[in-house]
This record gives sequence, C-alpha cells and structure tokens, in this order.
Amino acid sequence: MGVSADFDTVFKEMLDSKVCVNDSSLYVWSASFFELKGRLRDALTIYQLGISRNAEPIEWLKKAHTLFLSRISEIRNAASSQKIDDKEHMKLGNIDINPWDTSTMNDLLKKIDPLIAKVDGYYSSTKSYGGKVALSTLKNSSRNKVIEIGGNKYHIKGCAGQGGFAQVYKAYVNGDPDDLVALKIQKPPFPWEFYMYRQLDQRILGRERLSYGLAHRVHLYSDCSILICDYLAHGTLQDAINSYAVIGKSMEEVLCIYYTIEMLHMVETMHDAGLIHGDFKPDNLLIRYARGDLTEDGFLDRSDSWCDQGLCLVDWGRGIDLHLFPDNTMFKGDCRTSGFRCIEMQEDKPWKFQVDTYGLCVVVHMMLHNCYMEVVKKESSDGGSVYLPRLPFKRYWNIELWKTFFTKMLNQYPGNDDRRLLQELKKSFQDYMNSNPQLVKKLKELLAKQRASLCSA
Repeated sequence: MGVSADFDTVFKEMLDSKVCVNDSSLYVWSASFFELKGRLRDALTIYQLGISRNAEPIEWLKKAHTLFLSRISEIRNAASSQKIDDKEHMKLGNIDINPWDTSTMNDLLKKIDPLIAKVDGYYSSTKSYGGKVALSTLKNSSRNKVIEIGGNKYHIKGCAGQGGFAQVYKAYVNGDPDDLVALKIQKPPFPWEFYMYRQLDQRILGRERLSYGLAHRVHLYSDCSILICDYLAHGTLQDAINSYAVIGKSMEEVLCIYYTIEMLHMVETMHDAGLIHGDFKPDNLLIRYARGDLTEDGFLDRSDSWCDQGLCLVDWGRGIDLHLFPDNTMFKGDCRTSGFRCIEMQEDKPWKFQVDTYGLCVVVHMMLHNCYMEVVKKESSDGGSVYLPRLPFKRYWNIELWKTFFTKMLNQYPGNDDRRLLQELKKSFQDYMNSNPQLVKKLKELLAKQRASLCSA
C-alpha cells in the first residue's frame, strides 16, 4: 500500500483474495494507513469491518479502534475552536462521534457553560447541597418531608421515577397542592438536561412547546443537581399500554393510529429544530388530556380542545443539540437501552435521527402487540432485503397502512432532513382517520374511557 498510488485497490484485492481476512493486523495497519492519508471515514469503515468479522486478536483490534475514535474526537474539538474553511469543516462533520461519550459530553458542557450561566433559572454553587433534610434520606416512601431549595420549600409527595443516576419526586411548592412540580435529583451534577429544555424554549414556539416538557430552574451543587420541572399527573403512554396488557388485550387500532400521528408530529417538529431526544420510549411520553370536550371538527388541524390533547416528551438527559456539531455529522455510539437500539446501533453503523424514529417504531409496536419489537431481515420483491417486525399484522388491521409505516421507517432512513418522510407518513394516517367520521367519534370515546381509567387509578 505504501508504494502504490492506488492503495484502495491493494486493500480490496487482499479482501477478495482472503489474505489475512481473519487477522486483525490487516485491519489495524490498513486503517492506520488510511488515517495517515486523511481518509478518516474509510479508516473507520475498515475498523468496523474487522470487528464485525471478529478478526483475531479481537482485543487488539478493539483497542486500536477505541484509540482511533479518541484521536478523531480531539481533531473535532480542535476544529471547533479554530477557524477552518468550509470544506474541511464538512469533512470533519462526516466523522462519526459518540454524543454520549464522557469526553464528548465534557467538551460540550465546557462549550455551553458561558451561555447557560446567563440563562433564566440557572443557579450554580461551588458548595455541596446543605439543606436541613439530607437528599440521601429521600427514598421511595418519602412523603411529607420538606426540602428547601433556592428560597422555596418543596413538600415531597412521593417518588415519581428512579434510574441509575437520578431520582424524580413529585412535590408541592411551598405547600400549595395546586403548584405541583417534579424534582429530578441527580448525582453527579448534570446541567445538560436543563440546557436542552432551554433550547426547546427558544426553538419550538406556541402551542407546540407543550409537547416537550417544561423546566423551571436547575440548582447545581458540587455533589448533585436538582432540576425542577412541570409535573403531569395523568400517567405515561407506558401506563396506557400496561392497562391493556393486564387484561390480556392490545390497544384499539384507532387509538394506536392517534398516538402514532402525535409521535410523528412531535419527532418532525423537534428534528426540524435541530434537536434529537435520544431516549424515545413510552416511559418518557406523558399523556396530556384536553381541558374541555373534544370536538370532531378540530381533529385534523389540532384546533380547539385537540391542541391540549396529546403527549409530552420528557427526560432530555440524553438529548443531542445538532447546532453544536458540524453540518452533516453522523453519530456513533450505543444507547444501551434494551429493546430500543436502532438497527444502525445493532450493526455498528453511523446513525442520526434513527435513534428517535426507531424508538417511535418500538412504541407503536408495543401499542399494537403489547411487546417489544424484534426486527428481521426479509427478501424484498426487487431481490434485495428489507427490515420488518417479526410479528405479523393482524388481519383485521389496516395492514397496508402499518406495513408502509414500518417499511419506510426501518429501511434507508434519511441521514439528513427527515421531514418529508415523517409528513408523508403522518398524512397517510390522518387521511385514513378522516375517511370515516365514525373513527374520530370512536377515538373520542376511547380517550374519555382511558382518562377515566388511568386518572382514577
């Protein structure tokens, strides 16, 4: 390769001739050569190829791959702090970056720190949290404990959720039952989610903003952070799915279609704003109910009471702000959320919007089948192959509608500007709903029944 101007061909001939194809040396040295020549994307592809073939010794290959990604991260960080021409900027933008990698997150936090410090609701202290009630004493059974934060007293009314690094509690502000909030306590301190909420405030306006959660303030201490958000008391989409599972049934198709329309619209709006959620699942989709009675006329344009009805996407801790990355950036990294790893993650390929849209597909599958989605590769009519859910569609569903949805969402999803596809699919479901007035009437009845069931529980 070192003496040939056409070194690509040398590498391809070695692969075709099966020379050292199971030896990690081929991939490490070839990738190093491509990297030396500035062919970073090709170098990454070679590393991925060797790992996919489990070339031995695989530990050496994986270590070389990790060091390569680290060097790429340093290049990108250096480029972002210097003035570089558009051509080089574009080239670096195509390099795969893990947006959740610790070093990447630390670099992004340093970049946004001067901006977020000036934002309304941001309070930072170099001291540890020193309230009279230790946060460590707040357990699942905590009720009526009072903690003081920023001059307000929060009366804890129970635990609303718990993860590996954070706990969420519902609380009354200064003892007022009408002022109910969610307190997200996280260790170590993590201001990123508050930053994402403020980006939502700036980029998504009007009634659309209600679909993405609201953060009032964040208090940062040396040992933890406390994020204070709106609390919605009507349960999650996961709760709605579970309410059918416990009686051995699946959600009615018309209700599945309604929530699919809502999710397509939500994802289209946030992607158009340059924001990726990164953890799209039914636990993070809170249900919103209309204040007044739903009318059949306002369904299509989301007017009247329908603008209050829908879903609210919360938990933006794994959110990605595309404005902080070069144009055309593709990402690499595994969300490590069982059942929600997109096909690209499963196959160690670059991804972008797929992290959200695959999650959307899983949610739809859970509504239809009461189980996580398993994807299989099937032969297509043109001799190629397509990814589709393993479980078949029930004969009494609108099979063509769902088959089109899953086929387009799971295969060759656009790397950039996915609005047209999302709009097209959303319109197909809306057209079906408007083809028969009885469908919207039935939807209204089901939503009223769901509200009575979940809210009473």
